[in-house]
Amino acid sequence: MKFDSLIIGGGLAGLTCGIRLAEAGLRCAIVSRGQSALHFSSGSLDLLAELPDGTPVEQPLKALEALAQQAPQHPYSLMGAQNVLRYAVEGEALLERCLVNLQGSCQQNHQRITPLGTRRPTWLSPAEIPVAPLPWKRITVVGIAGFLDFQPELVAGSLTELDIKVKTAELTLPELDVLRNNPSEFRAANIARVLDKPEQQRLLVAELIPLAEDTDALFLPACMGSDDSQAFQAISSRLPCPLRLLPTLPPSVLGMRLYNQLRRRFQRLGGLIMPGDAVLKADISEHWVKAIFTRNHGDVPLRADRVILASGSFFSSGLEAKFAGIREPVFGLDVLAPAARADWCREDFFSPQPYLQAGVAVDEHFHPLIGGRSVNNLYAIGSVLAGFDPLQQGCGAGVSITGALHVAQQILAAQEARP
Repeated sequence: MKFDSLIIGGGLAGLTCGIRLAEAGLRCAIVSRGQSALHFSSGSLDLLAELPDGTPVEQPLKALEALAQQAPQHPYSLMGAQNVLRYAVEGEALLERCLVNLQGSCQQNHQRITPLGTRRPTWLSPAEIPVAPLPWKRITVVGIAGFLDFQPELVAGSLTELDIKVKTAELTLPELDVLRNNPSEFRAANIARVLDKPEQQRLLVAELIPLAEDTDALFLPACMGSDDSQAFQAISSRLPCPLRLLPTLPPSVLGMRLYNQLRRRFQRLGGLIMPGDAVLKADISEHWVKAIFTRNHGDVPLRADRVILASGSFFSSGLEAKFAGIREPVFGLDVLAPAARADWCREDFFSPQPYLQAGVAVDEHFHPLIGGRSVNNLYAIGSVLAGFDPLQQGCGAGVSITGALHVAQQILAAQEARP
């Protein structure tokens, strides 16, 4: 099987790169092991929230010079500030083409309200997510009876600190009784399958209307709209006050929706996804990937002019921690990581953890290295890269999107340069 580009990993980075290449007419395939990290995300996308020295960032693009000084191996530093600006803007446009309805701008972080009612700086958020400063003085936080992945009282406690009068309430929704009988099944994704049905939306609205009569806004757990925002729009349009949603514990409906919207766009452009497959080994000769071999295809090689590694970090087995050290399991790429296992973690759980900055070493073109030499038709993008802490620095999604577009642009430029 032969492709123009073959992408290993179907998460945010892999799908973004695949969409951009497919939009340009390239024949692309994605080998996807399973659920991506998007299924466990809040649906919001971070660009840069904090510098490595702990300085908060309000305007990400203006902080790139300081970031380059503090973290020269950060993917943004390798890419260059002008490219980060270019691809952040292009990323917003790409998401819009995927019909992802987001609020925010790369010019200025906004403060989204978290599942605990606190504020967190971010780049882009689903339009349903409340953003500070909140314009309401009275808010009712509504939970679902028996649903443990969202705690209205915790949200209310945090919102009260913002000088807001907050009440809590609870929905019963008898149609959910079957799920309540099995706590392991009573999760946001399964609730959404019920609430996405028009007849259940009418029942939900009937329960919400009395709660909406004596408040300025209703906050609910994000348990609707796995594929798009139509369910939210249908429900909120029937209420006498604004409705907003807060993410729940994973799996996240808003994260699943983002994945589904990106996947649909890629496939409608002619992209091929090979789900439930894993790359086992690669044939590399003269610093060029000749073929890769997957679990499902056995001895049948997959060949491509360009191969993009977007396999993720430890969570998705893109990196493995062994007694001998941290390794990249498919190609055996050079990895940047603390040499001693004792240096991987810090005793303070809430401190930035060094292992989170471990990853594949790349050059300025995002070609990974083997033995210090670049593999010329292989690229690495997303959380498999070294040099950044997605949690402390709040930049995971930004690294994935801008890096994916950076690599896609280089591939397209090489295509155009062909005689």
